[in-house]
Amino acid sequence: MSQNPQDERLRRWRLILGSAQDGTACKLSGADVTIDNSLNALYDSERSAGLGSSSPKVARWLGDIRTYFPSSVVKVMQKDALERLNLRQMLLQPEMLEAVEPDVHLVANLLSLSGVMPSKTKDTARQIVRGVVEELQRKLTNPTRQAVMGSLNRTIRNRRPRHNEIDWNRTIRANLKHYQSEYRTIIPEIRIGYGRKRSSLRNIILCIDQSGSMATSVVYAGIFGAVLASLPAIQTRIVVFDTAVVDLTDEAQDPVDLLFGTQLGGGTDINRALAYCQGFVQKPQDTILVLISDLYEGGNRQEMLKRVAALVNSGVQVITLLALNDEGAPMYDRRVASEFSQMNIPAFACSPDKFPDLMAAAIQKQDIGQWAAANDIVTSRS
Repeated sequence: MSQNPQDERLRRWRLILGSAQDGTACKLSGADVTIDNSLNALYDSERSAGLGSSSPKVARWLGDIRTYFPSSVVKVMQKDALERLNLRQMLLQPEMLEAVEPDVHLVANLLSLSGVMPSKTKDTARQIVRGVVEELQRKLTNPTRQAVMGSLNRTIRNRRPRHNEIDWNRTIRANLKHYQSEYRTIIPEIRIGYGRKRSSLRNIILCIDQSGSMATSVVYAGIFGAVLASLPAIQTRIVVFDTAVVDLTDEAQDPVDLLFGTQLGGGTDINRALAYCQGFVQKPQDTILVLISDLYEGGNRQEMLKRVAALVNSGVQVITLLALNDEGAPMYDRRVASEFSQMNIPAFACSPDKFPDLMAAAIQKQDIGQWAAANDIVTSRS
């Protein structure tokens, strides 16, 4: 690398602009030539040969970008390659998969290809998916458990507890202002106790749109669904849909099995999915239905709106997530979102790190619109 600041600035501009648009007259050498070729293959593909269909060329390109770029940049370039150069075919070969940097976008692509994936590739794909899922579980499980179980405990506080039901830590904190220095004791004017837990304090239904545009949301929703299903104080049902409806609740013990049970792609029939979920609502006041969808309805739109209204009027708490990922504002059907807002159902995108707190707020029956505003989340009615 040149030590001259001017030369270094020209070198950087040369790599940014590429050979086709270059006006720097800067000559590259050494590793910079490989870096430039890697960038040209992807971003100047309309003017050059691109990566083509050659497996050795693809493998070499994957190796080059892993060598010269940090992991975060590699993931972006892989995602761009899949979109710009239609390289999904490379994911059907085990040797290609082993060279790819795994992330949630790769998992989404593998799930969408699972139906056409040859048997020799499936084991490799499954190992990659499991690795990404386990990494995400390590990040998401504890925050979800703590937020949800903490909310459940708060919802069953007993203000008139018997002696053996008193939560002494909370009782002491609540009565610190009544400390009597003369007697070095606290007068407990307020007693807080543990309530009697019911067999199921909340019923949560995750209704997940598995159409192609929702791919990464499906991955995160599947992992969160598995975590929620592991909590004994909650009954969780996990339903995915496109034009058909599939109940994956029985697969919740293994999120990898659950994710491979999805069929990414296809159309969308929200009304049919909600009708299926509605059949499991036995205690509306204790039920939270989370619809994860961009709201583009391919079925009967009017019937879908009537069904949502019936669920809300019965007492079900309906939450609509336009996306559950880190990709920012999604495309969505603004007409349907506007109809939902009139039923007091704000629709918004939620990042994975906010989802545990969202579920905690729902369990406590907070106003979800206010929760979103407090977390600087723009809703469809903002």
